[in-house]
Amino acid sequence: MGLYHVSVYPHRATTSAAILAGGQARRFDGRDKSRLVVDGQTIIIRQLDVLQQVASEIFVVSGFGERFADLGLPVYPDRIPGLGAIGGLHTALESAHGDFVLAIACDLPFLTAGLLGRLVELAADADGAWIRWDRGVEPLIACYRRSARAAVAAAIEAGQLKASDLNRVLRMAELDGPDLARFGPPERLLANVNSPDDLARLR
Repeated sequence: MGLYHVSVYPHRATTSAAILAGGQARRFDGRDKSRLVVDGQTIIIRQLDVLQQVASEIFVVSGFGERFADLGLPVYPDRIPGLGAIGGLHTALESAHGDFVLAIACDLPFLTAGLLGRLVELAADADGAWIRWDRGVEPLIACYRRSARAAVAAAIEAGQLKASDLNRVLRMAELDGPDLARFGPPERLLANVNSPDDLARLR
């Protein structure tokens, strides 16, 4: 299938994208990880360049709205604070307008439009689609149907607070193996900046 061009993303008009930036970034002394520079560009600008190809609505989920004022993007704080990843995802699903909602952690510099477009395609026949690879599933490199928001809210209400366990209540398609590898080496494609050592290695 190869890499996509903007014109071949049939779901772009009905896709929203949420950059989840609610973490405390303790290993970076509270610095905004989305503003870390990788290959001469901040992570969030790299992400925006990719997301605008596959989504018609882009917003940030964060309790630090002032950090993103220069980007001109809507910023939504967690509707239920203190839940971590699943709380950010819940906020994304409740805030989005599109039928499809890409949920992306803010510390992933090497995502591609082709990869995200494929996740949207897979989600069209399920409640969502995420990546499964050597490290398990990636609930924050994923696409969810906005219609899944009630099930996610019910899972939170029931105390099921791990985003990686959402396949217990949602029908999640999976991108893995050769289909994933078509978009690049997974170790780089899915690399995230969790620590200063990660940042030094990726630079």
